Amino acid sequence: MNLNYDTLNKSIENEIKSLYLFYGEEQYLVETVINKIKKKFGEKILGINYILIDDTNIEEIIPSIEMPAFGYDKKLIIVKNSGLFKKDGRKKNGSPIQEKIAEFIKNNMEIINDSVILIFSEIEVDKNIVYEVIEKNGIICNIEELKQVQLVKKLKQICVLYKVNCDEKTLNYLVEISGTNLQNLINEIRKLIEYAGENGTITIEDVNSLAVKQMESVIFELTDNLAVRKIDKALDVLDNLIYQREPLQKILITLYNHFKKLYLCSIAVSLNKDIVNSLSLRPNQTFLITKYKKQASHFKQEELKQILRAFIDLDYNSKNGKIDIDVGLRSILCNYCG
Repeated sequence: MNLNYDTLNKSIENEIKSLYLFYGEEQYLVETVINKIKKKFGEKILGINYILIDDTNIEEIIPSIEMPAFGYDKKLIIVKNSGLFKKDGRKKNGSPIQEKIAEFIKNNMEIINDSVILIFSEIEVDKNIVYEVIEKNGIICNIEELKQVQLVKKLKQICVLYKVNCDEKTLNYLVEISGTNLQNLINEIRKLIEYAGENGTITIEDVNSLAVKQMESVIFELTDNLAVRKIDKALDVLDNLIYQREPLQKILITLYNHFKKLYLCSIAVSLNKDIVNSLSLRPNQTFLITKYKKQASHFKQEELKQILRAFIDLDYNSKNGKIDIDVGLRSILCNYCG
């Protein structure tokens, strides 16, 4: 059975089931759900009624289920990042360990329901034989990153909890520059709350001064300056990235990916295609559409194509020692956007 995050939480409040698979990019929420189950489970003695398994001891899943939880009614087994949910395209069913565990779960649900709470936690999963067995006999929840409006709501709740004021415009700006990872955003808002103090107010100026900007946000800032031909300011942004010890290769790759999205956005607009699908944006990234469209409008398609080719050539030539990557980046920015 597949449940969404909200339904899953309500289900856990009513009753803890025996078999779960949680996965998704928002690992903070995955951990929140697991901690909720752990709290409701009660006393845990590691090695007795509480077992932790990962990819290094995956063979212990079956013995851990079969071994009684001496002195306790049930045993809580948490399996994290096990590799059990990766599909091997060369094999029709799965690896020997995948087949063994899938078959065991399938044939021993009575034992699991009676004496075990078995939780699998992963970042990514393929719908292989283990997944299918859990889907048929347990609960699966894909816990995706929250959308911007949901993130802002959670950040607002934290501000209210600490009696600190922060309007939605400022919180939206924080999400835009710091990314959509909830754990990172919670770290940033706590830092800003500490700075503002009880009954204080968090401002956009505070966010600019204290919040850590995600690389993609900085690249947007750099490209904003390029779009209006402010080369000096664009180079200042590049200098700041280098000063913060961002690897030049990473900057090059991020710039290439950004301009590729601008190119695809330009094509999508000209052909009246859906931009979300054209850029492969996740549901919580749709707020970026306006920014991509605005930036793309400042460049001709042929210009964007030439810039992409220049980045590819720089990558090749820098790896072959023909040009310094720093010099090459500055040359591209000045030549094509000056």
